[in-house]
Amino acid sequence: MVFETEARQFRRRTLLLALAALGIVFILWNIPQLDIVLYPFRLFVSFVHEAGHGLAALLTGGQFHGFEVYSNGAGQAITSGGSRLIILPAGYLGAALFGAALFYLVNTLPYPRTISRVLGIALIGFSLLFSRFISAEFIVSVAPFVGLLSGLALFLVGQRANRDVNIVVLNILAVLTALNAVLDLVQLTQNSGATLGALRNDAAAFSDTFTPGVPAAVWAFVWALMAVAMLCVSVWYSIIHPLRRRYCR
Repeated sequence: MVFETEARQFRRRTLLLALAALGIVFILWNIPQLDIVLYPFRLFVSFVHEAGHGLAALLTGGQFHGFEVYSNGAGQAITSGGSRLIILPAGYLGAALFGAALFYLVNTLPYPRTISRVLGIALIGFSLLFSRFISAEFIVSVAPFVGLLSGLALFLVGQRANRDVNIVVLNILAVLTALNAVLDLVQLTQNSGATLGALRNDAAAFSDTFTPGVPAAVWAFVWALMAVAMLCVSVWYSIIHPLRRRYCR
């Protein structure tokens, strides 16, 4: 009985904090003067995007040689081998999955400070292993700074801040990462020919490699729907479903 009461209190608390985080995200997205605040998150999403490509390469038997993120938010992952069928969509969908999974964990597990610390250590380790400071074209990459500073900040939040602050910070990070992945895909449907120098975007590369007759915008749209579905499933099972089950008893 005591455990059930504590679980209900935790559920009520996380719901309120999740709503607070969504409110903060809404404000950030709708006040142009706050774009400077969103800039580090934009770089973080690019970091997760490129990490998604690299992890997909490793998981499908390929190699991950490193990745770069540039100050304008663009980036590239250097991989070899593996399944390009999985690797190419894994940037956008990986970022969406990261955001959705983080939102679910934060709002279902009563250990937000531990989540912050573990995620911080993981980002630092990943940066040290794979991020590049200078590209092959001698372009400065900010990937090491993004990973190391983000990881350090999350670790310190987990160490020093209370549980509620950790829940809000992690929820903001999760929502912004997931929604930025969706927004990037929506923009890609409108400009599917976008490139960075000689680099094609992922949807164009996927279309050229696997479905030459299907426009890249179609794949960007399909991936956007998948990204939205991930976030909706996360919100449903972490917030809405437990509340429905509680009040429908």
